[in-house]
Amino acid sequence: MHEKDSQAERYVKIDNNLAQHGELSLTAIGLSTHIQSLPTGADVSIKALAQRFTEGEARIASALRELEAHGYLSRTRERLPSGQIFTRTVSYNIPLSKRLKAAEPVGRAPAPAPAPRQVQAPDPDPDPEPAPAPAPAPAPIPRAKATPPLPAPAVPGAHREAAELLARLRLRDPRLLLSERDVARLAPGVTTWLERGLSPAAVSGTLAGCLPTEPIRSPAALLAHRLREYRPPLLPDRPSFALPAERQIQPFQTCDGCDRAFRSATPGQCGTCAAAEAA
Repeated sequence: MHEKDSQAERYVKIDNNLAQHGELSLTAIGLSTHIQSLPTGADVSIKALAQRFTEGEARIASALRELEAHGYLSRTRERLPSGQIFTRTVSYNIPLSKRLKAAEPVGRAPAPAPAPRQVQAPDPDPDPEPAPAPAPAPAPIPRAKATPPLPAPAVPGAHREAAELLARLRLRDPRLLLSERDVARLAPGVTTWLERGLSPAAVSGTLAGCLPTEPIRSPAALLAHRLREYRPPLLPDRPSFALPAERQIQPFQTCDGCDRAFRSATPGQCGTCAAAEAA
């Protein structure tokens, strides 16, 4: 039993062949439905989809391969005029094989029979045909130079420990996966925390603790906010002042009257002998 309300906006049409596909996994069907609902030009890379959903990059990559195998998705690598290579993703609501089959004409009119040609009798003494001129050699096609990938920003030696700490955060929570460029940008902030007396374990616990339950769209922005807002203060210098006299520990002295030990800043008699002598 279904209860359906008609919608005039914000809806997407899904073919039953996709919704009830017998070979696609539930992840692949749901992922195709989500991609169909997005506007043209939206980011549907594996990393972007993994930040949007709770499934990891491995499951999303497997679902995309399923959609490609059944003709619901195509991914091609193209090069921009600047030399940068990007992946163009096209999602189909009808499998690509059915679209190509539907584009073929249903029937074609039979081709007209060719008109009969007049055949002349062969020349008993034909002239020899001239030798064909040699074809010119094709001009060499210049090879396009591959654009080398941009090198990752180097992390200075002073921030090496901070960079390793940031890279290990994804072991605590896979959502805190950072790129090399993000690590190089955030490492100086972590170094400041370490220089202010915090241990690496304390820094990791503060950055990766009490994370939101919903998907983290930008882990680098989240960590940058925590590094800035939770930065610990500098420890004050230890005060160098003398304790009051009543809190100072006096040395032992030997009483001149009873030879008992007592604490006093100066030698003399203990309190009992001094009181008896005064009486």
